[in-house]
Amino acid sequence: MNSNWTYRLFPFLAWFPMSGTSIRADVVAGLSVAMILVPQGMAYATLAGLPVVYGLYASAIPAIVGSLWGSSRFLHTGPVAMLSLLSAASLAPFAVAGTDYFIQLSILLALMVGIMRLLLGVFRLGILMNFVSQPVIVGFTNAAALIIGLSLINTFFNVPKPDTGAFLTDFAGVVTQLEQAHWPTIAFGAGTLLTLIGLRRVMPRLPGVLVVVVLGTLISALTGFQNNETITPEQIEATESRELYQNVADTRSALNTTSEDLSESSRALKEAEKAGEESPELAVQVARLEVQEARLKRELSDLRIAAHAERLERTEDADGNSRFRAWEDDSEGRPWRLSGFDGGRIIVASGGQVVGTIPQGLPSLQLPVLDWGVIPALLPAAFVMALIGFMEATSISRALAAQRREKLNPNQELIGQGLANIVGSFFQSYSVSGSFSRSAVAARSGAQSGLFAVVSAIGVLITMLFLTPYLYHLPQAVLAAIVMSAVFGLLDFRTLARSWTISRADGLAGFLTFGVTLYMAPDLANGVIVGVILSSLLFLVGTVRPRSEIQGLRPDGALAGAISNDLRPAGDRFTVLRFDASLVFMNVAHFEDAVMDAVARNPNARAVLVLGNSINRIDASGVDKVRALIGDLAAADCRLMFSGLKKPVREAMERAGLLDEIGRENIFPNKQIALAELQQRALATPDRTEPQERDHGGKDVTRTPAGAAS
Repeated sequence: MNSNWTYRLFPFLAWFPMSGTSIRADVVAGLSVAMILVPQGMAYATLAGLPVVYGLYASAIPAIVGSLWGSSRFLHTGPVAMLSLLSAASLAPFAVAGTDYFIQLSILLALMVGIMRLLLGVFRLGILMNFVSQPVIVGFTNAAALIIGLSLINTFFNVPKPDTGAFLTDFAGVVTQLEQAHWPTIAFGAGTLLTLIGLRRVMPRLPGVLVVVVLGTLISALTGFQNNETITPEQIEATESRELYQNVADTRSALNTTSEDLSESSRALKEAEKAGEESPELAVQVARLEVQEARLKRELSDLRIAAHAERLERTEDADGNSRFRAWEDDSEGRPWRLSGFDGGRIIVASGGQVVGTIPQGLPSLQLPVLDWGVIPALLPAAFVMALIGFMEATSISRALAAQRREKLNPNQELIGQGLANIVGSFFQSYSVSGSFSRSAVAARSGAQSGLFAVVSAIGVLITMLFLTPYLYHLPQAVLAAIVMSAVFGLLDFRTLARSWTISRADGLAGFLTFGVTLYMAPDLANGVIVGVILSSLLFLVGTVRPRSEIQGLRPDGALAGAISNDLRPAGDRFTVLRFDASLVFMNVAHFEDAVMDAVARNPNARAVLVLGNSINRIDASGVDKVRALIGDLAAADCRLMFSGLKKPVREAMERAGLLDEIGRENIFPNKQIALAELQQRALATPDRTEPQERDHGGKDVTRTPAGAAS
């Protein structure tokens, strides 16, 4: 017992003892994963709306903790596309992506997700995922993969992304800006995708992600892909452009101020409500700030798109200072466009976007900022992210465990993932989960234990200490293409189509989940909720109206559905009914209908035999319904019988005194014995209606033969 508890508290003890061969294998696998982890972490951070360095933070400490306290020796914990997008979408209503407050909320959300996963694992609630059917999971995954990939299309084109709050509208807004796309950026993105696809087919063991990062960074640095210049507003001679840029800066500043005011007011309102005080002024102020924030977001989105459409031509004055005037049809060189702001100065660019300066050094130990005004609003998103992350991690772990014939403990995996998020949040990490691509690389590279994840994290730490300056010129389009390549590989419409072929109800649930998730994006949580509701409804429908059918006899004497197989009934004076469900409160009405329908279809039946092999349990409602049917059938000179009842069902009937009411002679161990007995009784049982005779008093009488079915 003590040993079991020790291994549960410290599951990494199962790694020991280690041999020299296994350590070497883990080191090789860890280095292989690290070469993918660094660029992937940076790419997923941009998807989460964070500076790329936070992707490195999320790739270090969480990977170590998740490996030490997880149950799978191949699962690699760190940034993943799904949770990155969910994190960005969940925080969008509360802060502007990339701001300090947004970063604080991302770390806080990771802490909340970790606590929820830890609680789910400690209380062994991994069973919750059983409420989501496979078609729903596939439908959601397909929609999420499309959303993740297409949400980066603006980075692929190097154009601003609209911020309407609706994914499909934003995507359409990006496509309409195709004329303003930066073609060298598109070349980097498309080249990255083609290179990754080619390497995957020709040299699958080569770390393609590392190759495209190295090549992209070198080409970018050598060709001067980034071409920025920080200027003052006075250097812009195009008056309309200068005024438009100033409007963008002013609106951006006003939005940041409004968001901060809204956060403070919301916090004050929550504190007043907790104290039991009514504060209508604060409530009105919060509502006004929410409306103002939404308006400023729309205005900023429109202004950014309009500003990007403004093209400038660079010239030099007599002193060699840069001057920018409106672009003309006969202008030479590349047009310059607004790129960003640096305080009161304007950044213009004629090149593409690169990663830029990445802070060197390890993440410091910091307590996450606990914003109690926002925490209640983030709880639903945190719960959905906890479940989705668990679903993703366990599906990966199960697949790898099945290949290696190993046993997986989902609840221990929940604990490991929960601790990874909790500890990671103290080292400035955002939400993490298990990665399919990195876990597959580890398994393919021969990993023997979770030590490989520790090695990969050490590789990330070394990168943060010494190598980040060399990543300055890495194009953002390369990172976008890395994410696209990863998530588009998750698209699986064949499985959706196959589920429709197998079951129209399951197929409908999968396609509806896909459509709802796509339509309601970026609020992916709503897609999951719809999927869970659909799965539960399908289960309830199947439970309330389970399959039941009158049985007929095949030519070989075996029983089968009489209607579905066009067979004659099993007997003229008895009916055999198959009922494929437990007898519980949800379906007893359907059971009653099935029995009475069987009687109505055979007026001569003196017995109804229920095949009980599929009845796994019976509750109080089921007992009451069977008792009522016994009386109703007895009034029609008919008996209710059962065959093949399982031991728990027989024991429940015994405790309820139901076996005696049914008649123990009418309970058969299996259907073969039951059929033989019923056929023998039927030979001695005439039709229900006999020719009538007159007694000596002239009254009609009906002869009741001896040996009638009882």
